[in-house]
Amino acid sequence: MNHPAMSPPLFTADLSGTGGRIRVRDDDFEVEEVPSYEPCGTGDHLYLWIEKRGVAPEFFAQTIARKLNTHPGNVGTAGLKDRHAVTRQWVSVPKECEPQIAKLDGEGVRVLKTGRHSNKLKPGHLRGNRFRILVRGADRAAPVDAILNRIRTQGMPNFYGPQRFGRDGGTVDLGLQCLAGKAPRRIRPFLFRFALSAVQSLLFNDYLARRMKDGLFRTILEGDVMTKWPLGGMFVAKDVAAEQARFDARETVTAGPMFGKKTFPAEGVAAEREAAVLRDHNLSPASFAGFGKLVMGTRRQNLVYLDDLAAAWEPDGLRLSFTLPAGSYATVLLAEVMKTALTEDGDTPDDDGDGEQ
Repeated sequence: MNHPAMSPPLFTADLSGTGGRIRVRDDDFEVEEVPSYEPCGTGDHLYLWIEKRGVAPEFFAQTIARKLNTHPGNVGTAGLKDRHAVTRQWVSVPKECEPQIAKLDGEGVRVLKTGRHSNKLKPGHLRGNRFRILVRGADRAAPVDAILNRIRTQGMPNFYGPQRFGRDGGTVDLGLQCLAGKAPRRIRPFLFRFALSAVQSLLFNDYLARRMKDGLFRTILEGDVMTKWPLGGMFVAKDVAAEQARFDARETVTAGPMFGKKTFPAEGVAAEREAAVLRDHNLSPASFAGFGKLVMGTRRQNLVYLDDLAAAWEPDGLRLSFTLPAGSYATVLLAEVMKTALTEDGDTPDDDGDGEQ
């Protein structure tokens, strides 16, 4: 499967890109968690601020557990981090592991500091991720300032990156089979959940791509679901003129559907547009019933503002630095800047630890 929504439209398509390459070396790609909270200093859980290089995210917890002689289930993280990168994040382990902490250093892992806290870290316990990325061989004649200024002032489309969908869309194909009740018999629970989520992500990308194509990226529609920026509850736009003013003032943003059985409903014109996305994929709200809590449904902000977005030329290329909310993809920004198709291996944000369903 190769649906157009896996390669969504660019917001700066009229501006040429830098080209270049990322991840030539691990040091070219730095990701640091912005935690929801710092360890309070007391409690039964030991928090470790860990830097890692070249450690696959799917083996990270097992590596920590093995070195500390504890069960992988005792290792808590707020999100998964890239293998081909330098990453820094909090990890929680039982306080009984403290005498073994010195054993962690090595094999691409280094403990930078520790602290105590009252609860185990869980997916979603992070505010976002801070990135420093070197684009090697970038074209210095490219209109980088114009690209970044547009995104700074108008926001970045909050598309899912290609790594969400699997190689050649294989994860989406599997998810569609699961929705149709035709999943392979021996599918792992994690993969089952991830495949269903990939379908939701594809549908969101399709919804947002249609909105951009119709010139509605920054236009409020009657019945749109809105959310306060950067965080806040959801509500439906009734007075379009008033809500457009609040949107333009960055008080709110529109929120697109992560389809499920309890997705906060849009109304009017906005609801009709969302229903068309499902219909064109031969799906309906009923398609998401019968999966327990796996596809409850929620909303995702259609755009995010990158207030600290910056770029600087270095001898080897262009260094980008920026912070994204949890669940947003650096790949999306890189595509805008580079105008280069990034593969599903392009980068991995946190494991959608913003609680999206």
